[in-house]
Amino acid sequence: MTVILLRNGNVYSPADPFATAMVVEDGTIAWIGAEGAAEAHTSSADEIVDLAGALVVPAFVDAHVHATATGLALSGLDLSGLRAGGPGDGLDRIAAHARTLPADAVVLGQGWDEPAFASGVPDIAALDRAVGDRPAYLSRIDVHSALASSALRAAVPGLAGLDGYDPAGPLTGAAHHAVRAAAHAALTSGQRVAAQRAARAEAARLGIGTLVECAGPEIAGEEDPALLLKLAAEEAGPEVVAYWGEAVETAAQARELMARHGAHGLGGDLFADGSLGSHTACLHAPYTDRPGTHGLAHLGPDAIAAHLAACTEAGVQAGFHAIGDAAVDAVVAGARAAADRFGAGPVRALRHRVEHAELVGDAAVAAFADLGLVASVQPGFDAAWGGPDGMYARRLGAERAARMNPFATLNRAGVPLAFGSDAPVTPLDPWGTVRAAAFHRTAEQRISVRAAFNAHTRGGHRSLGRDDEGVLVPGAPATYAVWRTGELTVQAPDQRLSAWSTDPSSGTPGLPDLSPDAELPVCERTVVRGVEIYRAGR
Repeated sequence: MTVILLRNGNVYSPADPFATAMVVEDGTIAWIGAEGAAEAHTSSADEIVDLAGALVVPAFVDAHVHATATGLALSGLDLSGLRAGGPGDGLDRIAAHARTLPADAVVLGQGWDEPAFASGVPDIAALDRAVGDRPAYLSRIDVHSALASSALRAAVPGLAGLDGYDPAGPLTGAAHHAVRAAAHAALTSGQRVAAQRAARAEAARLGIGTLVECAGPEIAGEEDPALLLKLAAEEAGPEVVAYWGEAVETAAQARELMARHGAHGLGGDLFADGSLGSHTACLHAPYTDRPGTHGLAHLGPDAIAAHLAACTEAGVQAGFHAIGDAAVDAVVAGARAAADRFGAGPVRALRHRVEHAELVGDAAVAAFADLGLVASVQPGFDAAWGGPDGMYARRLGAERAARMNPFATLNRAGVPLAFGSDAPVTPLDPWGTVRAAAFHRTAEQRISVRAAFNAHTRGGHRSLGRDDEGVLVPGAPATYAVWRTGELTVQAPDQRLSAWSTDPSSGTPGLPDLSPDAELPVCERTVVRGVEIYRAGR
């Protein structure tokens, strides 16, 4: 038996708000308490870690990621944040990256937005001039539309007949899914694994202990999650839980897909709709900046209801990507139909998930709470696109934009929240994610730092059915991260951004000051089930 004593720090635990020390025995937390009592454990400890005032918290769960695409963005062509006329104009960056590749290599990039290009989003002729004869796939920041070169388009039979096809501009819908599949099929297994290693290493460096991979036939194909799960089983690093986004009609189909893919559930990015940035999120009322356009329903209400019914009958957790209010309402209607058929209890027990759930009406919020639907959400979306001048306001107008990402409304209603990044759409950044929720651009939708932290730790585990994980208490798995941070505070949501307290008499465990001008904590060590997967300086 290996015993590790961590002492002389701050341990974030409901078991003892004033804990400064923790004992880990063979991957399980054995004791948490005060420094004075820690002395009794020194003689039995195989290793003593002097925390020197550092903070120990549960490791984060990123509830929605795409590991291969994240790794490719970390090591390849990242177009995010570019602005026309700046030092890294989009077309110049694309051309420069293409010149570094072999003549037959696929050019993969992600993260562009319209302001990245000096002359507007390039048409196919401009893209071909930049990449030459190479196949090129360059996804927009929301990964729901993409630029595709002539060489890549030629590799997809029947592309011109698919929904979302544009002969010169970005592709959306089924056409986008087809070119994405073709581009990712050009990756070798070695390239995929290298990208997945890069993503897991970055997650470990950021104190993330669990990655929830949202895979599917329209994401990166069957080989991709199989390689990732194999890698996670063979190499130390963050745990990986994979969802497979493919619709079924029967319980037998659900069980067969679960077994074939080693999936935790049939959901994740099972697309009910698209994204707001690409005008493909499905809305009841039309887009403000594109009148007459309501977006795309990738799955109709009948298909959504059939999937939820089949998964509920099979005892399988289901889920959907749903951003617009029409798509969210279609998922709610399907869950209601499943509850009418099998009873509300079995539906609640399975904790079916809704990924993103950005524009959610009051009736849908109540249904989420009633049916136990998990809102797997990304606060980084609001940080990137919220506010009066953001993309949401341009797409939807001020009134609807102010209702986007309603974290406080969902939290007050008792809806289970699980936080993630949708990396590479927004970066792996757990403390930044907690900050984004606590300082939502719409003041009424801010939640406390403590509630946001719980959604990014324990909430992620609960969304996976792991009710005993994500908290530091005796008997729990020793999955934690050690952080160098400033003063610890008790922070509540406040429109004035000033509701901070360091009063220890509150009995509430303190967390780092995440106010907008504060420096974010720096990870020193990440441990998963007693196995160290990251240490600063190594």
